Amino acid sequence: MKSPTEEEFKESIKELNEYKNRLEKEVATISKKLKMPPEKIKSIINSHQELNQIEIILSKLIKQKENIASQPKS
Repeated sequence: MKSPTEEEFKESIKELNEYKNRLEKEVATISKKLKMPPEKIKSIINSHQELNQIEIILSKLIKQKENIASQPKS
């Protein structure tokens, strides 16, 4: 199986970031409709399991992309 290219990593990171931002916005919108205080909304977002998992995956993808970028081109 062929390893992903740096461009493929960039695209995956971009799409995952967009999804994460949409999810955060959705959580915040619902919380605001429930008239939750801003600090509670922030707490909910920070403890949201799916958002935390996305952060971990993003971190790994960024590290892998950096490893590819630092390798000499053949």
